[in-house]
Amino acid sequence: MKIRTLIERFERFAPQTIAEPKDPVGLQLGSLDADFHKVLVSLDVRPEVVDEAVAVGADFIFAHHPMMFHPARNLDLSDPQNQMYATLLQHHITVYAAHTNLDSANGGMNDWLASALGLSNTIGMVDGVRETTYLLTTHIQSVYADAVRLAMVGAGAGNIDHFSGASFEWSGTTWFTPLQGADPKLGAVGERNHQEELSLQTQVPASKLQAVIQAITEVYPGGQPAIELTQLANSGQQFAMGRIGDLPNTMTVREFAEHCKQVFHVKGLRVVADDMNKPVQRIAVLGGDGGKFFKIAQRKGADAYVTGDVYYHTGHDMIAAHFPVIDPGHHIESICKPQLTALFQQWQKQNDWQFEIQPSTLNTDPFTFI
Repeated sequence: MKIRTLIERFERFAPQTIAEPKDPVGLQLGSLDADFHKVLVSLDVRPEVVDEAVAVGADFIFAHHPMMFHPARNLDLSDPQNQMYATLLQHHITVYAAHTNLDSANGGMNDWLASALGLSNTIGMVDGVRETTYLLTTHIQSVYADAVRLAMVGAGAGNIDHFSGASFEWSGTTWFTPLQGADPKLGAVGERNHQEELSLQTQVPASKLQAVIQAITEVYPGGQPAIELTQLANSGQQFAMGRIGDLPNTMTVREFAEHCKQVFHVKGLRVVADDMNKPVQRIAVLGGDGGKFFKIAQRKGADAYVTGDVYYHTGHDMIAAHFPVIDPGHHIESICKPQLTALFQQWQKQNDWQFEIQPSTLNTDPFTFI
């Protein structure tokens, strides 16, 4: 099986188009056209993770954090990072990363974190990318209308608010004069002729545009239907990083901090609060480095906020705002390993794909609590 096959399915779930600007998501090393037999699912791509991939016979690493946040300045193999690249190439291991697109995806990273905390009635916290939507119009002979309509919908067109497969159509007359080389069925060369046609119109998100156009051309005879695209203003799905939701019951900040330790399996965490007994129930969560967004969480009605990598001076600002923040670390995003594994297994069963899936068993958290 080609790596591209799995990635195309994944990017229907978390398209690269919803990643934050300049986030180096996607293929990191290798080729999407390579065959693979075993995928190792990991939070990070570090030398020890690559060694694990080699040891278990994986030829594909799917990670949350990009391997190359910064370009290599040289290929001096005395640098452990460069040696890691060489090891990957030596063993023909392809690496792919889904970062902020997985963070923002519906049913992705931040929904997994919110679910682990037991939150309900969740909403998005920080507005991310609004996916561009196009109005696609194609003009076809009516005999092909059903086939084209089904192909468009099957490729992901026409999902609007609470409706799926929505499209609009109207009929009209196309006038033309066949020239030399034209299909004889369309009339004699040089003689004015006309033909009744249908126009089909539907909305398509940017992430599915290529697939929809391909689907249309595959079912339309000759593969050359007329297609018009218009970019719609102020439309398209608004994706968000982070979630805000409700705990089943009110807790004190201290009790909630203990709850976070148990949920995320950490031995220690940092609490930024001026009152450990303050009651909290509506909780904001954002995986990774989200300290700078605490004012948004507070403004949107959260009683407390869970995120990682809180900076010293930002912590002071949180205290001044009387807004409790729990920092269990960046590594809580390792929740992606079992969740992605389950997702891949689901798609594998649906499509009868033949490959092995293994979540990394390594803890790549660089910090140790003593």
